[in-house]
Amino acid sequence: MSVSPSTDHVLKVADLNERRPILFEIQPDVAQLRQIADDLSLISLKKLRFKGTLVAHGKREWLLTATLGATVQQPCVITLEPVTTRLDTPITRRFIPEAQIRSSKEDETEIEMESDETLEPLGHNFDLWSIMTEALALALPDYPRADDAALNQTVFSEKGIAPMTDDDVKPFAGLAALKEKMQKEDGKP
Repeated sequence: MSVSPSTDHVLKVADLNERRPILFEIQPDVAQLRQIADDLSLISLKKLRFKGTLVAHGKREWLLTATLGATVQQPCVITLEPVTTRLDTPITRRFIPEAQIRSSKEDETEIEMESDETLEPLGHNFDLWSIMTEALALALPDYPRADDAALNQTVFSEKGIAPMTDDDVKPFAGLAALKEKMQKEDGKP
């Protein structure tokens, strides 16, 4: 079952007053939180708040600044136990005409410069719900880990065969053994 946000979260660019900032605040209800948690493969999403402003910059650019607050539970990458994380993340998006984004990419020289990750193409409307869920997905820890979780070395082998360890797989481990063997043959300690 898909729970869709209300259309109040979609703002048409043509209907916006360029002289006044647009204030917004989104706090999804329980069903919407559950749907977002399912979409992002979270154990749970307890709180989510997206609050900010949308301001015109010049005639064809808009700046969105907001704060994303959330309490999420994800499975630990090692133990699969729930890991709770509190997020309080500043969000910035600059919406400019797509032609400007393309021309700035064409003007790049051979020297690689870090691209501006806040740039977004300006469409006919602002979907604040989509911006919120994208920002949440990007702010989540990639590899959540419980405080007491540890990776232990596990070795497997058939009976009578020495198990291969992580150190055996390292590319220079064989060279160290060869060097040691050669030193013994030469009589060097």
